[in-house]
Amino acid sequence: MDRTENNRLIAISGGIGAGKSVVCRIVNAMGYQVYDCDIRAKEIMDESDEIKKAIATEIDADAVTGNIINRKRLSEVVFSDRLALQTLNAIVHRHVCEDISEWRTNKEISFVETAILYESGLDRMVDEVWWVSAPTELRVERVMRRNGMSRAQVLDRINSQQYYDVETPHKNIREIINDGVIPILPQIEALINH
Repeated sequence: MDRTENNRLIAISGGIGAGKSVVCRIVNAMGYQVYDCDIRAKEIMDESDEIKKAIATEIDADAVTGNIINRKRLSEVVFSDRLALQTLNAIVHRHVCEDISEWRTNKEISFVETAILYESGLDRMVDEVWWVSAPTELRVERVMRRNGMSRAQVLDRINSQQYYDVETPHKNIREIINDGVIPILPQIEALINH
């Protein structure tokens, strides 16, 4: 397919330790821009008085002090209260989706890196999803090495991520296998050119 006629928004997603960031670095090295949802969400939260006010009033007044988000306090609250986490996601994700819409203007192919594709509502914005996968044991080893977590902690994280436990999975999911054996670059090139 001729890239000049190609205007796709593609989400790169997958479970912890699967290798989303590796795929994003390769795509970026190929000359494509990648929107990192984690980084931009933090920046947007820090910049937006509206978000800070909503956090203070809807989640926890102590999570915002002097117009600065107390991330330690906010994390304590949202990771011990599922409803508070859902509220935070609803507050932040709307702004992130708006930011992505502005960011992708006039780009032929745009990529979005996200760990929470369905929870954020990004599945409804993107044309396709590149799902990065790897064997569980390899994912465990990667995360233990990278984050200094125990095996049990990593398995808890993996088990808590139920990405396909949604009523309607995205209709255009493409898999990228990142098992350390199958080369990644040819997989990416094939997906870009399909």
